[in-house]
Amino acid sequence: MLKEILSAFAITLTLIAFLPYIVSTLRGQTRPHVFSWVIWGITTFVVFLAQVNDGGGAGAWPIGVSGVITIGVAIMAFFKRADITITRLDKVFFAAAISAVPLWYFTADPLWAVVILTVVDLLGFGPTLRKAFYFPNEENLTFFGLFFLRNLLAVIALEHYSLSTVLFPAAVALACLLLILLISYRRKAASF
Repeated sequence: MLKEILSAFAITLTLIAFLPYIVSTLRGQTRPHVFSWVIWGITTFVVFLAQVNDGGGAGAWPIGVSGVITIGVAIMAFFKRADITITRLDKVFFAAAISAVPLWYFTADPLWAVVILTVVDLLGFGPTLRKAFYFPNEENLTFFGLFFLRNLLAVIALEHYSLSTVLFPAAVALACLLLILLISYRRKAASF
């Protein structure tokens, strides 16, 4: 019962974190990059499927909800005519995300899919880390704080611990924490 409660709390944090972003996108204030959100949606949802396959149970639910919402943001961005430019690097990330599915199928082991998808997702933090270094006031600490806490709760709520179930949420939580620390440090440095 505790695992389900923690999972429900993590799902609530996911909804709270995404709501302002979705509203801002609907108002036209935020223009998400369609292709990035498609990639993140695919990676997150396939990781959810791998977690379920490996017995992650309630701890996988927040990742699944996040994957569905992320795909929804991609669809919304497409219809709102947000940023639809596709670079060569975008195609590489997309190919890596898609390659995880047949790799999982042929090896019958979700671990390799989770490893690839985690690496692809973490590479997505690169541009944000660069931007946060130079423009720390343009990033939302609350958003990343909620996702740090969400992923931490998702790990705790897992019903089966293995590299396949823990790697993705733990890595994303760590990336969010590092981003929070960088933003906080750069904001302090800029105020002196």
